Amino acid sequence: MLVSCRLKLGLVLLLPFVQAATQFSVNATSISPIAVVPSSSWHASHSPSSTSASATSSLSISVPISAVPSSSVPSSAIPLSSVPGPVSASSSASNSTTFSPFPTPSQASVPGVYPATDPKTPPPVNSPLIPDFAPAWAAAYNKAKKKIAGFTLEEKVSVATGVGWQNGRCVGNIPSVEPAGGRGWPGLCLEDSPLGIRFADFVTAFPTGVNTAATFSRRLIRLRGLLMGKEHVGKGVNVALGPMMNMGRVAAGGRNWEGFGADPFLTGEAAYETILGMQSAGVQACAKHLVDNEQEHKRTQSSSDVDDRTQHEIYTHPFLKSVMAGVASMMCSYNQINGTYACENDKVMNDIVKREYGFQGYIMSDWQATHSTHSANEGLDMTMPGDVTFNSGDSYFGANLTAAVRSGSVPQARVDDIATRILAAWYLLGQDAPSYPETNFDAFRPDDEETNAHIDVQEDHFKLVREIGAASTVLLKNINNALPLKKPRSIVLIGSDAGPGKIGPNQFGDQGGNDGVLAMGWGSGTANFTYLVSPLEAIQRRARKDRTSVSWFLDDFDLARAGNIAIGKSAALVFINSDSGEEYITVDGNQGDRKNLTAWHGGDNLVKAVAAQNKNTIVIVHSVGPLIVEPWIEHPNVTAVLWAGAPGQEAGNSITDVLYGVYNPSGRLPYTIAKRVSDYSAQLVLGGGPEDILSIPYTEGLEIDYRHFDAKNITPRFEFGFGLSYTKFSYSDLDVSKIKHQDTTQSDLEHAWEAGKASPVSQGSSTALWLHRPAYQVTFNIRNIGSRYGTEIPQLYVNHPPSAGEPPALLKGFTDVAIPAGQTRTVTINLSRYDLSIWDTVQQGWRKPDGPIKVTIGASSRDARLHGQIPVSSHS
Repeated sequence: MLVSCRLKLGLVLLLPFVQAATQFSVNATSISPIAVVPSSSWHASHSPSSTSASATSSLSISVPISAVPSSSVPSSAIPLSSVPGPVSASSSASNSTTFSPFPTPSQASVPGVYPATDPKTPPPVNSPLIPDFAPAWAAAYNKAKKKIAGFTLEEKVSVATGVGWQNGRCVGNIPSVEPAGGRGWPGLCLEDSPLGIRFADFVTAFPTGVNTAATFSRRLIRLRGLLMGKEHVGKGVNVALGPMMNMGRVAAGGRNWEGFGADPFLTGEAAYETILGMQSAGVQACAKHLVDNEQEHKRTQSSSDVDDRTQHEIYTHPFLKSVMAGVASMMCSYNQINGTYACENDKVMNDIVKREYGFQGYIMSDWQATHSTHSANEGLDMTMPGDVTFNSGDSYFGANLTAAVRSGSVPQARVDDIATRILAAWYLLGQDAPSYPETNFDAFRPDDEETNAHIDVQEDHFKLVREIGAASTVLLKNINNALPLKKPRSIVLIGSDAGPGKIGPNQFGDQGGNDGVLAMGWGSGTANFTYLVSPLEAIQRRARKDRTSVSWFLDDFDLARAGNIAIGKSAALVFINSDSGEEYITVDGNQGDRKNLTAWHGGDNLVKAVAAQNKNTIVIVHSVGPLIVEPWIEHPNVTAVLWAGAPGQEAGNSITDVLYGVYNPSGRLPYTIAKRVSDYSAQLVLGGGPEDILSIPYTEGLEIDYRHFDAKNITPRFEFGFGLSYTKFSYSDLDVSKIKHQDTTQSDLEHAWEAGKASPVSQGSSTALWLHRPAYQVTFNIRNIGSRYGTEIPQLYVNHPPSAGEPPALLKGFTDVAIPAGQTRTVTINLSRYDLSIWDTVQQGWRKPDGPIKVTIGASSRDARLHGQIPVSSHS
């Protein structure tokens, strides 16, 4: 029992509150000790021991017949016993629990500010409007409650129980309730991944999340979400398992490329836009992984130990923004959080997500991340893929959840809440419409012609892939205008990353290998390539227009020949890369996480060998994250560096557009590139025996990535937000003013905040309108003082007073502005009270810190151009 528990009959036991305080203990970097605020809807009369993992993990378990769809599951796949095994004594009827659903946030819509809408019609990109999805959720809940009223207990439980690994067409499958066309429903198809449709054919391999974030363009981020959503819908997917929004706390983290970088604000904005785009297409988005899954090593046997303030300000922030985007579902992670598994963590799922954020959707487990039946009491709504372990033939939900309800250890009202949440999300996205496509592919049996219709959903989505690939490319170095290329007489492409894979783009399962151009990492966050354009073919095609002589050498290790072939060439283009992915695949000794931050295939030595022989060596880096580039970055013959990330299927065309100036680079680093690995504030925590739970202390607190470099005065090689252009920009005329609203909605709370009081503890308190509506307007001018059309990415950083205990600068605003040469554009960035707040661990709310709050407008986190201050309100 954790912070959201209240004991029945007024009996106050010390242990639950000790557990709660321990779960979010505050480390030395925090300002205040945590106060435990019981605030959610749980009521319990059973002893604390009845909710321990050991109390239910020993259950003998089975799956009810209703949990297995007869149309898609072999009769031998799962034992169909409807009689559950023994239930532990602590779950007996004498220790029954009661449950009251979380109330719906009550904030009324405000026309022109907080308009009522639904996922199909979100506000336009860059609009100051905050969408109010509450009425749409309420209508969906009404339909869901009517639907489940006709379900049996077993059928309600089946809505929450997957059919087992590989026992349906999708990576996750919820069975139908028959008759699906009558009183029942058709079930759900859940499918990876955050960049496309895993295991499907005739689909688009979109740019990775980290590349998309590197564009710093809400338009491109939203459009990518929309087109991915359309493809999922076209294949008959109900739930797209993304976006992924882990924070990139550790530079070597294996799945960082799936997320949006190492800053919570950038990640939150990218998650928000992605979800609005995906759900406007009609697919349910799934925000993952909730939460603190920041490394792959021992991800299922580790505890991320995070204090309350850090959790709120860094790691759960993107999930808050996901709720504001109306996200239908979330996925809890494999790891423990302060000693409790994420998928049975009451504090995170119930108190933060469902109470504080007012989340109306459902929380599913990551695959095999359910640890007990009682996890339903702690906020878990769906177990995936359904079996305890792959093909084990048993389930923690299914018949065991049914038995738990009948014994009183899980309330009937809680199962009603679970089923309502899941069906409400289905109704919210309009998936009850007869026109919604049925699943028309088979993830695990792609060669079965009876279950694969080979529907082509690609349309012209390659155009966006190419644009994002170019817009996300970061120009890190450009000496003597080496780029863009200007009709060179001869060029040579060197390195395996310049070419195609030896036997096609899908030679490695889940992309678990690396012998050609890197376009994505490996693991469940991948998609099959319908095609993959290599730099070699794209550059050669473009160079032909200039009558350029093109040579290539794709061997990474014959350094002497690589250097010799570069002699006399107008430009030598050296391609290097670095890969990573999910822990179930090991590539060249890298089990998910990268074992170091050096270029793969001896890339550093390759660059040096070529640069020794060619005075115009241009380095192109395809990488899942930061690399240490010190061995060659200052070499006088390395004239230019393009950081291309992992850009998806149009990789070759995207980099060619930038190399030749068709696209003026505007990408910015979504993480810091350090001079030394030890300069980063967090490293992989290794070790641990087969049975050990590995402790991962987040002792850096709020100081991740650039925040740490700033706080500790460490000079990076390339800072967060850095990126050059083929033109130059100047900044001027900063003005910071308070926004005056016509309405007085929640003005009492606004005045209390301005007086230094924290936001109240209540349902949906952290997503309240008054906290997030625009409160201050920051305007300034940007002039293109160069000779080429280009896009600038101005960034707004908040500088808190010393009393706040924050790092020196926090990203709280950005935009992208395209400006012709010689022209000026006025830029406006709004700030909310939430943007200016810190998390108060005592009052459990967001408050304004004591003292003046300053703002910096810059071209990166370390390139300040303008300085201002938030005006003091008359109510302060």
